[in-house]
Amino acid sequence: MNVPPELLVIDVLDEDAGLADVEDSRGRTYQLPAEWLPGATDGAGYRVTLEGGHVTFTPDADAARQLRERSKQTLLDFSDEHDDSPAGGRA
Repeated sequence: MNVPPELLVIDVLDEDAGLADVEDSRGRTYQLPAEWLPGATDGAGYRVTLEGGHVTFTPDADAARQLRERSKQTLLDFSDEHDDSPAGGRA
């Protein structure tokens, strides 16, 4: 079974601990061993594919931009409904 690729971007790379704090295209944040990510640096992006029980991290120079655009669209789609009355709808 093939799953569509996810995007992953390194937020912070801790070289001393050998860990990368990452965010994925679903907005989840977690840590991965930096050695799993080819050319790991702060802000580096990857396309993550799952195939046949294997995970592959492929460098993707456009991943960070795509995640920023997705985040912007999420903010634009957000609707904060409120009451415009002076008392804020409270009695």
